[in-house]
Amino acid sequence: MKRIVWATVAILAICSPAIAEEYYIVREGDDKECKIVETRPTEETVVVIGDRAYVTREEAEKELAVVCEDD
Repeated sequence: MKRIVWATVAILAICSPAIAEEYYIVREGDDKECKIVETRPTEETVVVIGDRAYVTREEAEKELAVVCEDD
């Protein structure tokens, strides 16, 4: 029984960084270019677009096309 518990703990420890990934759409600098980053920015010159983190990069890329259209 202990082997099963330790195996489960080991698997969760290995997989937890992949589960916790988050993606943010940000706009930075004077050129106002949008891009996707993996950590929530703390700099004052970087603005997070939207009010949430995206679970997958593909989801963030789809939303990037919508919220960062060139006017």
